[in-house]
Amino acid sequence: MSNDSQRFDSQKAPEPVGLYPHARRVGQLLFLSGVGPRQRGEKAIAGVTLDDDKNIIDYDIEVQCRNVFDNVRWILEESGSSWDKLVDVTVFLTNMKDDFATYNKLYAEYFADNQPCRTTVEINCLPTPIAIELKCIATID
Repeated sequence: MSNDSQRFDSQKAPEPVGLYPHARRVGQLLFLSGVGPRQRGEKAIAGVTLDDDKNIIDYDIEVQCRNVFDNVRWILEESGSSWDKLVDVTVFLTNMKDDFATYNKLYAEYFADNQPCRTTVEINCLPTPIAIELKCIATID
């Protein structure tokens, strides 16, 4: 990586599940890696019930959304940016039909004052047993 790129790793957001930073600054932009609802230091995922084979039995999309938004906020703040500097959000949902209404209601609550560009897509699964993940870009001074 060139010298104009800076890596950030949050001490509050969950540990990455792969080889990547929480965020990387390039110029005046901060790119966040995909952020899920896990909580730092926890093996269990809040709002998710798994069977013995680690398949999802049940999940609470509201709990997961709130955790994702909190994790994004922590990464932004610890990187030197902030929630109000988000300019683009890509949302990955594993069940658009059942979860979009709840997610959209919570999104409107969290983004009442700042409305970045947004894209929401349904995917069949995520790398860990979660129902939502955000990919974000923010500005940074």
